[in-house]
Amino acid sequence: MKGKSRQDYWKANVRLIATLLVVWFIVSYGFGVLLVEPLNAIHFFGFKLGFWFAQQGAIYAFLVLIVVYAWAMNRLDREYDVEEQ
Repeated sequence: MKGKSRQDYWKANVRLIATLLVVWFIVSYGFGVLLVEPLNAIHFFGFKLGFWFAQQGAIYAFLVLIVVYAWAMNRLDREYDVEEQ
């Protein structure tokens, strides 16, 4: 690790995970439970949007979060010079 400390690397990692967990919470609990009634007034591909988020949208969001996490961690590893060879 050149120039930057392990503590900075860890802080950046925790900040990334916390951000992704907030998005996960908003999509799964916020859109799938708390806002389901207002979202159900909107139709998406023939389904009520609240129902769609609870059944399918959250799964798509989770897949996107996995890809974003992998991409961001690779970038962070390169930035702190700890990438795998």
